[in-house]
Amino acid sequence: MRYKLFVGPKVRQLRSRRGWRLEACAQKLGISVSYLSQIEANQRPVTDRVLMGLIQTFGVPAETFEADNDQRLIADLREAVAESGAGEDPIPLSELRQVALQPPALARRFLDLHRANHRLGERLKLTEEAVALDEATAASSLLPYEEVRDFFHFKDNYIDSLDRAAEELAQEIGLDAPASADMLLEMYLRERLGVRVRYAPMDDVMRRYDPTAHELWLNSSQPAATRAFQMAFHLAVANLSDVIEDELAEARFKSPEAVDVCRVGLGNFAAGALLMPYRRFAAEAKARRHDVEQLAAHFGVSLEQVCHRLSTLQRPGHRGVPFYFVRLDYAGNITKRHSATRFRFARFGGACPLWNVHDAVASPDRFLVQIASMPDGVRYLCVARAAVKRSESYLAPDRRYVLGFGCEIEHAHELVYSQGLDLKGPASPIGVSCRICERDDCAQRAFPPVDRRLNVPKHERRTVPFRLGP
Repeated sequence: MRYKLFVGPKVRQLRSRRGWRLEACAQKLGISVSYLSQIEANQRPVTDRVLMGLIQTFGVPAETFEADNDQRLIADLREAVAESGAGEDPIPLSELRQVALQPPALARRFLDLHRANHRLGERLKLTEEAVALDEATAASSLLPYEEVRDFFHFKDNYIDSLDRAAEELAQEIGLDAPASADMLLEMYLRERLGVRVRYAPMDDVMRRYDPTAHELWLNSSQPAATRAFQMAFHLAVANLSDVIEDELAEARFKSPEAVDVCRVGLGNFAAGALLMPYRRFAAEAKARRHDVEQLAAHFGVSLEQVCHRLSTLQRPGHRGVPFYFVRLDYAGNITKRHSATRFRFARFGGACPLWNVHDAVASPDRFLVQIASMPDGVRYLCVARAAVKRSESYLAPDRRYVLGFGCEIEHAHELVYSQGLDLKGPASPIGVSCRICERDDCAQRAFPPVDRRLNVPKHERRTVPFRLGP
């Protein structure tokens, strides 16, 4: 089903930035003032002809008016109102869509308030536990990380200015052609920045810079791919700090901690873009059918770095296959999540137990492939693989993760992981999380959804001991 495209707030914002009055803008678009007013008020959708006129008149890429961000906002609103309104009649999806499309700033403010309320509830529980255990303090809030996650979420995990700057820097260094990245990076650091690279065992420290001696110390026990990434991070931050600070200023984070967290995130993004320059990486990914092992070997990077980079191929005019990427620990906690697809991750609570990322824990060193269907009917090719980051010490535990990535089924034929699969065949029904899952017949349901009434039969017992109401 194709939704009508409403772009009112975006058009109003673009017009206001240029200082155009309604009459002047309507004249440039070749439409009536009343029609433009109705478009900005989201009372009328835009036609294909008007959409092309908006793109040409404002000089923006077509992606500016795509509905993906609106759909994500609607999904976030649905989860938030479902959780906050437990036991009450659910708000119809049509009303949530109207709220997200008409006043998006108000919708995001509501989400901020909901997250704040959720954190307060969690902190209250932690405080009660701490008092019960006679502990002095409880765990701290993760607000800065949540702010940064939302920043990348609504950017489709792609920062155009930083990606292009990193690609130009890669060309200057010589990383735009097959070569030994670590040698080129070390030579550039020494000759251009006057920084000498030193190696030594350093427990859990991966990188340490001494600004007085101009020495960059790297943990010699870490894999070569990790050491190269740390050099790329230092180099990218040193050369692209102006671009990074501009992005941080535009983001307008609410706390200095969030700025610090995002600065590291942008540095990591730039490091990945430096080691895997956009055009070269996109071409290799397509030629190798997105085989992450081949790509990791070709670019001298880790599987995780490749999976993350695949989720960023969203350059306007040169988009790659839209991927999602997620990293979980063995307890099921999501520690990284990025998506250029409609795939939804749980913000509060655990992920769906039917998703193949959980099976990967029991199948190390093996790729698991699943054709899955979300409640909205969108089908995905889901790939999961367990990964271990060795501590290189008997006394220190290894870090174990599961990497999950995938794409919508219409792009699955471009992935080597679809080989031999019937892409039109049955799909495993999965959801976001039990608390908002719409499915009535899931035998793995852990608890009822918060926006559905339930009843418990007196004379019948099924796998799930309750039934869901409308």
